[in-house]
Amino acid sequence: MKVITMNTAAEIGAAAGSMFVQTVQNKENAVLGLATGATPLPTYDYMAQACARGEVSFKKVSTFNLDEYCDLPQSHKNSYFTFMSENLFSRIDVDMQNVHFLNGNAPDAEAESRRYAAEIEAAGGIDIQFLGIGRNGHIAFNEPSDKFTNDAFKVHLTESTIEANSIYFDDVPMPHYAMTMGIGSIMRAKKIVLVATGKSKAEAVRAMICGDIDPHCPASILKAHPDCTIFLDEDAASLL
Repeated sequence: MKVITMNTAAEIGAAAGSMFVQTVQNKENAVLGLATGATPLPTYDYMAQACARGEVSFKKVSTFNLDEYCDLPQSHKNSYFTFMSENLFSRIDVDMQNVHFLNGNAPDAEAESRRYAAEIEAAGGIDIQFLGIGRNGHIAFNEPSDKFTNDAFKVHLTESTIEANSIYFDDVPMPHYAMTMGIGSIMRAKKIVLVATGKSKAEAVRAMICGDIDPHCPASILKAHPDCTIFLDEDAASLL
């Protein structure tokens, strides 16, 4: 685990974004693992700007997102598909045929998990995976638990996660379930980039970096990954 502290979210976005751009420059059909929320936005801005400048093309890449809400139409303004379309896909030259999401409305969660795992494997595995970290140490929607998960599964979100995300739902109640990649799927990515900014993430960052590998802090498993880079601002790193 390589830990890098920078001054601003914009600097971190440029550094993380350049890792994604370089991955695609080196492998035009790279497989990108993507995340949602406020944390990735500076990274996606960098990727979009690099594409606009002609420095990189995403025409042949495949993407796999970490998660999607259940009981919410894909077209809803707060679906993760909509988030990615607005904040990245509409700004780069990606082929939407190569964009992959878990179906939060699939009638059989286990079958949906198998489908997603098979599609990732058929694409050759994820070359570089973006992650954020929740205030309780979750990555994707892998909440604190007694054991680490493997492939994608349907999760009942914790109250802290619902509280953190419910501010975005002003027309319908926030869903209490999501489909998410499991820890095993995340750890099979060839390279992982995690970004954490702000004092609200400091406790989780300390547990991830300084604590034992423990499923009660799911992000702590990243210490076992052979190629993981952690980008922090000074607030997120303040308890290290």
